[in-house]
Amino acid sequence: MSSMAVPLELVEHAAERFRLLSDPTRLRLLNELDATEELPVGVLAERASVGLSNTSKHLHQLEREGIVAKRRKGTTILYRISDPTIAELCDLVCSGLRERYGALAQAG
Repeated sequence: MSSMAVPLELVEHAAERFRLLSDPTRLRLLNELDATEELPVGVLAERASVGLSNTSKHLHQLEREGIVAKRRKGTTILYRISDPTIAELCDLVCSGLRERYGALAQAG
């Protein structure tokens, strides 16, 4: 069994995780959260250039799957990445893209 094999009982969960991470808006939000430890929704929306209600909708989806978590500080709700594997996964995918597109840029 290779390290990429997913037990059959987890295939649906893995597919849901990849579906959530396939959305460019959610990736922009995660990128901003990765750059800082925690951000309030309004600041996160502004930095990611996403509307406030759209940001809240995407954060709720990510929170439901345990990718982000929130905490209340007074009247402010702060979000952070709660799944430590997300940064590793994004680094892995992005390093492959950098290699691929770097090679294409040099060839052109």
